[in-house]
Amino acid sequence: MTTEKQAGLVRAIGRWTLAGLVLNATIGSGIFGLPSVVSAQMGRAAPWAYLVAAAGVGVIMACFAEVGSRFREAGGPYLYAREAFGRFAGIQVAWVAWLVRLTAAAANANLFVIYLAEFWPAASERLPRLLILTLLVGFLAAVNYRGVKSGARVSNFFIVAKLLPLTLFALLGLIFLRAGATASPSSASPGAWLDAVLVLVFAYGGFEAALFPMGEAKDPRRDVPFALFTGLAVMTVLYTLVQIGVQAGLAAPQTTDRPLAAAAAGIVGAWGAVLMTVGALVSVYGYLGSMMLNVPRLTFALAERADFPPFFARVHPRFRTPHISIVAFALMVWGLAVAGTFRWNVTLSAVARLFTYAPTCAAVLAFRKKRPDQAAFLMPAGKLAAVLGVAFSLMLVTRMGWSELMIVAVTFALASLNWIWARRV
Repeated sequence: MTTEKQAGLVRAIGRWTLAGLVLNATIGSGIFGLPSVVSAQMGRAAPWAYLVAAAGVGVIMACFAEVGSRFREAGGPYLYAREAFGRFAGIQVAWVAWLVRLTAAAANANLFVIYLAEFWPAASERLPRLLILTLLVGFLAAVNYRGVKSGARVSNFFIVAKLLPLTLFALLGLIFLRAGATASPSSASPGAWLDAVLVLVFAYGGFEAALFPMGEAKDPRRDVPFALFTGLAVMTVLYTLVQIGVQAGLAAPQTTDRPLAAAAAGIVGAWGAVLMTVGALVSVYGYLGSMMLNVPRLTFALAERADFPPFFARVHPRFRTPHISIVAFALMVWGLAVAGTFRWNVTLSAVARLFTYAPTCAAVLAFRKKRPDQAAFLMPAGKLAAVLGVAFSLMLVTRMGWSELMIVAVTFALASLNWIWARRV
C-alpha cells in the first residue's frame, strides 16, 4: 500500500467538490456542438448512441472507481499504471494524459474567444485576443496558486453556472419528448455505431483528470466512487435530453455547428440562442478552471517520484500548493492557445484517452492480485468489468486513422526519452 508523502498539501476536496471536478473536467464545449455530429452519424436515433456510450464508459469509470479508491496521493492514471506495471508504463501513461489535458485546455481557451466574438467581434483580432487569453488563463492561475480551497470554490461555482442553461435546455427536450419527439430505431451500419460511440466517449471523457489531485482529497476511498458514478449519471441524463431537445427544435441538426443555440432559437426565440451562447462561454471557462486545479498535480506527482525535474514538486510555503507546476501549466496553456493549436488538440484528444483507460482497467486485475487485502471499493464482477473495459478501449482504437496513431507514437517516444532520463538521475 502506498504511503502518504504529501504532507505539504492540504486535504480540502470533499465528495461533492470532487463530483463537481468530475463534471467540470468532462463538460466543456463539446456538448454545444456534438449533437450535430452524432445526428449526422445516427439520424433520429442519435439519443440511443449516448446510452450505448454511457454503458461503455460506465464500465471504464467503474474500473477507475476501484483503482482510484486505493490511493491517497496525486497522480491519477499515471500513479495507477506505475504501481501496477512499473515505472516505464507509468511515464508513458503520464505523458499521454498530460499532453491531452494541456492541449485540450489550450483549445478551450481559443474556443472561449470564438464564442465571445459572437458578442464582441473585435475579440478575434490579434491584440484583443492576446489580452483576453492572458486574462483568461492568468486569473485562473492566480486563484489556484493561492490555494486549493479557492480553486475548488471557483470550480464549484462554474459547475453550477454551466449546468443551469444545459438543464433548462434538457427540460425543453423532455417536454418535447413527451409531446412525441422520440427517436426511431437506427438503420445505421455497425461502423457508424462505432464512430458515433467513439465521438461520445470523448464527450464523457475527461473524468480521469479529476483524479489527479487526490493528495488533496479528504477521503478518496469513499469519495472517488461517489464522484465518478454521480458524474456519469448526471452526464447521461443531461446529454441524452440535450440531444432530444436539439432534434425536437431542428429538422436537420447536422447542418449547423451551433445546434443548441439554433434549436433554442427555434423553440423559444432569439433570447434562447443568447442563453446557449452564454452557457457555452461559462462551460468552457469552468472546464479551464478544473484543468488549472487538476493537471498541475500530475506533473507534481511525476516530480515527487523523480520521474520529472524536481522543481515541479515544490510546495508553496504559505499557500500549500504545487505553485511551480501551476505556473508552468498556465504558461504552456497560454502559449499553445496564442499559437492556435485547436486542430492538433482535436486529433490528439480523439485518441489519447483510450491509452490511459485501458491500463487503468487492466490495473484492476493487477491490484486484486498484488493487494487482495487492501481496503478499497470493490465493484461487483470486477474482473469481468476490467476485461470488458480493455476490450471496449481496443475496439474503439480500430476506428482511428494513421495520423492520429502517429501522434500517439510520437508521444510515446517522448515518454520513452523521459524514462531514459529518469533512470539516470
